Amino acid sequence: MALLEVDAIDVHYGDFQAIYGLSITVDEGETLAVIGANGAGKSTLLKTIAGINRPRVGEVRFDGANISGLAAHRRVPLGISLTPEGRRIFPSLTLEENLLVGGHTKRPGYWNLTTVYETFPLLADRRSRLGVHASGGEQQATAIGRALMSNPRLLLLDEVSLGLAPIVVENIYAALPNISAQGTTVLVVEQDVNQALKVANRVHCLLEGRSVLEGKPAELSREQIASAYFGI
Repeated sequence: MALLEVDAIDVHYGDFQAIYGLSITVDEGETLAVIGANGAGKSTLLKTIAGINRPRVGEVRFDGANISGLAAHRRVPLGISLTPEGRRIFPSLTLEENLLVGGHTKRPGYWNLTTVYETFPLLADRRSRLGVHASGGEQQATAIGRALMSNPRLLLLDEVSLGLAPIVVENIYAALPNISAQGTTVLVVEQDVNQALKVANRVHCLLEGRSVLEGKPAELSREQIASAYFGI
């Protein structure tokens, strides 16, 4: 059953249209990867689901309810949490304090400091480190952990691999199956196609704000994905 339904949305930044008639569904418990080149509309899609942007046309429905006009801070208690591009942790707080910020909604569920540290062991050893002194990988793990602390039903991950070394990216992605195993639905936006295909049940490719390819990773050839990704 669909937990998230994005129904024929148009999204604009002023006079510039970033998304054209886009429809996407995400079923409860699945991991959907949205891939595409820079400027394809991936981050705009996540911001629209999170409530930062609002569609000019179309609807965003969560658990059957139209939330298109709902403010971003009202969506978090419903169970929608965004890990933004660039991590955006608080530099003056420790990593643990950053995690605790994510738990302010006090939604009940599996995720707490103990379970986040079990999922990202490197954070347990560095919990007292200030955000400003944390490495890119530590910041990314903290950003994801902070989102999990709100016990989301839907976790939105924006460009997990951005600016990170390949080994760090692999370690971060290795945690996603455990997150999904706890019943969290995941929508991950990514330019690193290989990593996205490893964790996704389905993949959507965007090009210039439109959906150009959709399917299960095992059913899509590399040639199909490359053609859709680059618009060939």
